[in-house]
Amino acid sequence: MRPEAPVPAAPAGFTAEQKEYLQGFMAGVAASGAFVGRTTNGRLTAHAGESATANLAAPAAEECVCGTPLSELSKPELWKHAENPLDLWEKLCAHAAEDCFPDEADTFRFKYHGLFYVAPAQDSFMLRLRLPAGIVTAPQLHGLAELAAELGNGCAHLTTRANLQLREFRPRDIVAVLTRIQELGLTSRGAGADNIRNITATPTSGFDPGELIDVVPFAKGLHHYILNHRDLYGLPRKFNVAFDSGGRISAAVDTNDIGFFACRVTAESLLNHKSEISNSVPPGVYFRVLLGGITGHQDFARDTGLLIAPSQAVAVAAAMIRVFREHGDRTNRKKARLKYLLERWGVEKFLAETQKKLAFPLVRLPLAACEPRPAVVKHGWLGAHPQVQPGRSYLGVGTPAGRLDAAQLHALAGLASRHGTGELRLTVWQSVLIPHLADTDVSVVAQAVQALGLHTEASCAAGGIVACTGNRGCKYAAADTKAHATALHAALAGRPLVDTPLNIHFTGCPHSCAQHYCGDIGFLGAKLADGAEGYHVVLGGGMDHEQGIAREILRGVRATEVNATVERILAAYSTRRTTGETFAQWSRRHSPDQLKELLSA
Repeated sequence: MRPEAPVPAAPAGFTAEQKEYLQGFMAGVAASGAFVGRTTNGRLTAHAGESATANLAAPAAEECVCGTPLSELSKPELWKHAENPLDLWEKLCAHAAEDCFPDEADTFRFKYHGLFYVAPAQDSFMLRLRLPAGIVTAPQLHGLAELAAELGNGCAHLTTRANLQLREFRPRDIVAVLTRIQELGLTSRGAGADNIRNITATPTSGFDPGELIDVVPFAKGLHHYILNHRDLYGLPRKFNVAFDSGGRISAAVDTNDIGFFACRVTAESLLNHKSEISNSVPPGVYFRVLLGGITGHQDFARDTGLLIAPSQAVAVAAAMIRVFREHGDRTNRKKARLKYLLERWGVEKFLAETQKKLAFPLVRLPLAACEPRPAVVKHGWLGAHPQVQPGRSYLGVGTPAGRLDAAQLHALAGLASRHGTGELRLTVWQSVLIPHLADTDVSVVAQAVQALGLHTEASCAAGGIVACTGNRGCKYAAADTKAHATALHAALAGRPLVDTPLNIHFTGCPHSCAQHYCGDIGFLGAKLADGAEGYHVVLGGGMDHEQGIAREILRGVRATEVNATVERILAAYSTRRTTGETFAQWSRRHSPDQLKELLSA
């Protein structure tokens, strides 16, 4: 052992000799391997020089997730940080082997694989798929029907994101379910929790005579980009993206976090706006970009002024999603959607951050410099309609509140194979399109569909009824929305109560999965004082050219009174409207109090 010499006190500072001695002493200690110091970032070090400027009293910097300290993260964010939900395959296998359900944290993480443990509504798993642009092939639909019949409850539910859900799987079957889905060429990866939901698109894209551009390649392009980039998972909250072709049927882009809306720019439309354009914009078809839709929070996506070339759409979407991922709120789940980042920052700052991630400039153009879009065909997702391809038509098939059993799934797949090209399209209105039918086959297919208990034509009042899962399959829902929506459809179908198409939306809770605020008539599930199921009723909502948030008119309507309430509303509209006045126009020109008075008369 080397003897240690005392260090003499030096009130006036160290002399040259003392400094030389101390340097030698410290070098010796370091050489012996006994030195332990702390660096400026709080880590331990065995090197003397590294600790010379360290503040030994400073606490270690707290670990952060996208700039948010761990101590401030919401509970789901802590779950994601503790274990990446994408890396759970061994855990999924273990749960299947033990036939056991997950705990609270893993219930959340399993949603990254499209698996939802939906207790207490059902003591089982629901599987949600990803079907970009709502496209499914006949072989895939046959496979899903077999899966539902063999391992599930024998049916599938169409969602308001042009998607499918299969229900009532036991834990022992979850690995078999996931592998069979993958063998069908499908995926459920990222279908739930804080991820980008199914990418939707105009359901008639590629064969709509009125469309400006086929948007299916962009929906599929973004879908595959997401699947191949892990950093696009684990967002602050769920995220919706839609592409609209500008055709006769809408993609409801204004209800999405990001909406790409096809538009045409002509020399004539640019004529009066040259002074407002900083970049050269040649005539052609572009996308306008809308941001911040979240109708459950009573807000629509707004036009940003951006005009982008179609080839730029996927890159712009990816950049915007990454900006949201890095800066969205991870502390308050109620304020974590894109809408709230836009409110906190403003659209201009969000676009500036987006621009930093892009190698091409973002171009702005006033909306008025684009050709206006013709009004969409309301209920154009039902019945037979000609395609742009000569001699071909598509047939829109209505379903009872989005529910199809295995036999119906097999039959629809068979019709698409025998009379079409084996392709089917799902819509955000819980209907199915069978495209590419020979005009001479349409009536035969329509009759076969009707024999299945489905419909291809409906009264204006019954054609647009949609419903969320309801309390039979969702713990948040306060009412059995699917049963009540189905009963209403049966009561209204075939009755000429009105001559203008209506959309009637049933949603079981304020999450508004069925977008009740966007319906002409909307029902929000509620438990009444005596424990009975009921609804609050809103009127006057709409999307696209009828865009508007419905206003609450009635509270606490019993579920048993839904049908009578709708008939009373339709009677008031029919007798009090002006010539040619739509339901949205009629309901909006009255105050809520006036509407209440009309309905009580």
